Amino acid sequence: MALLTLKVNGREVSRDVPPSTLLVEFIREHLHLTGTHVGCDTAQCGACTVHVDGRAVKSCNTLAVQVQGAALTTIEGLAGADGTLHPMQAAFRACHGLQCGFCTPGMVMSAVDLVQNHDCSTEEQVRAGLEGNICRCTGYHNIVRAVQQGAAGMK
Repeated sequence: MALLTLKVNGREVSRDVPPSTLLVEFIREHLHLTGTHVGCDTAQCGACTVHVDGRAVKSCNTLAVQVQGAALTTIEGLAGADGTLHPMQAAFRACHGLQCGFCTPGMVMSAVDLVQNHDCSTEEQVRAGLEGNICRCTGYHNIVRAVQQGAAGMK
């Protein structure tokens, strides 16, 4: 077992975990934060995207021990402490940037990273920036609109 200590959604947590524990397993099974989804298990779909020290990471192919001491943000930690939605969450809701909702947490986390760390001023840049996230239900049109609206709200 390895003692893993990190800050999750602003709170320090420590857990003993087997060294082979994937970050997505740690989040879902040890912390019981189930907004982070397991989709493909191969880092192809993006459903498991979280932020580690402010950067989008696919948690299905990251060992939990690799984030020792980091600041981890899951979809549950994106909203304000009072429950106020993050501007990107609000934009996904307002623009109906979802259908079944399975990809939505990872899509939102990737979109926030895209806006904070990359240029996404055009539709083509948004589409390219979300390339690692797969939605099997939508045609991405409302997702792109949501990211653009969320970006405006984040500025």
